[in-house]
Amino acid sequence: MHGAPSVTYPVGRTRGATRILLALWTLGVCCAGAACYLFDGNGWRQLLLLLSVVFSGVAAGFGLRRDGAATLHFDGLHWSLTGTDPSRGVLAARAIVALDFQSLLLIRLAETGRAARWVWLEQRAMPERWRDVRRAVYARPPAAEPAGDPWRATAPADAP
Repeated sequence: MHGAPSVTYPVGRTRGATRILLALWTLGVCCAGAACYLFDGNGWRQLLLLLSVVFSGVAAGFGLRRDGAATLHFDGLHWSLTGTDPSRGVLAARAIVALDFQSLLLIRLAETGRAARWVWLEQRAMPERWRDVRRAVYARPPAAEPAGDPWRATAPADAP
């Protein structure tokens, strides 16, 4: 079995991710509105609920705006992410698929000793490389070569 191909893929703001976040935020607004309607009277709980909905919308907006263009690269062993802001780059990480919508992937890049970085990959960013990046994301890391002859390590003592 051959390993996954090395691949370079552009990442950044995606329409699909924006739509998903907007739909989830709208669902949260509807639930908060229904909860405020069903509460008896107006008080600090309703205010706290409405402020949390507004805060989550503002935080999502800043997060989407902060996602600039970057390049995700797989060298056959590790993933790296390079972009306009070097402090947000990732050098040697593992990629874990969090969500897979076939044409949209949410990937968690886990690097030892650093916070995980979440990246959206969208098929329309580079359709000709989409299948390669999917193969690379789902590929198992290469196994370490065992030392010596594996048959000899498990053979009985009286084997030739």
